[in-house]
Amino acid sequence: SLKDLPTAPVPGLRLWAYPKREDPRDAWIGKDGLGFKDLRAGHRVATGALRREAQLRHAVPGLQILPIRGNVDTRLAKFDAGEFDGLLLAAAGLRRLGLENRVTEYLEPTQWLPAPGQGILAVEGPDDPGTRELLSPLNHAPSRSAAMAERAFLATLEAGCHVPVGALALVDGERLHLRGLMASVDGARVMRGEAQTTIAAASKAGQSLAERLLHDGGEALRAGWNRA
Repeated sequence: SLKDLPTAPVPGLRLWAYPKREDPRDAWIGKDGLGFKDLRAGHRVATGALRREAQLRHAVPGLQILPIRGNVDTRLAKFDAGEFDGLLLAAAGLRRLGLENRVTEYLEPTQWLPAPGQGILAVEGPDDPGTRELLSPLNHAPSRSAAMAERAFLATLEAGCHVPVGALALVDGERLHLRGLMASVDGARVMRGEAQTTIAAASKAGQSLAERLLHDGGEALRAGWNRA
């Protein structure tokens, strides 16, 4: 999963291909059909991601956020046992496992941003001509452009996959629309920004959007991550 890969390159390896992206959104699973918009203070919600936790705390103050680990089946088993009122998971994982029937609703990225690279698989291999010839045909150009923008956003923030950062790039022909988010760990402050560009400038757009957020106050948020 691209969202779990460090942004720093590994000597001798290269990301050769990005197959077509699966659904990048987060999926909400609510107890007895509880809708996401119906969440109130005191509800118990499980998540293993600071990005989701920060957005939850910002959207609905007073929630009980419960940490959760393990694979999808483990998390769903805990939900089914009644340990919490709702669960957030990546839609891509649920779809790949044929578990779309468990989803109460999908969270739209105009209001709720997924992790950079969510839903994209990264095909990595040795940095040599033979591997390039073998793996390059697996590449899906729009998914690669989206990946470049989102990863540049993440890298410029000097953030890993365990900080409250979200990003999603949508590709329409030669155009790319990038949304980015960074938040305080407690969700008290959330900063958002958008950029529109060509696919040729995908990486530059990610870098520029991150720099803009840092300039507008994001440096303080980033300093808070390091202290948490």
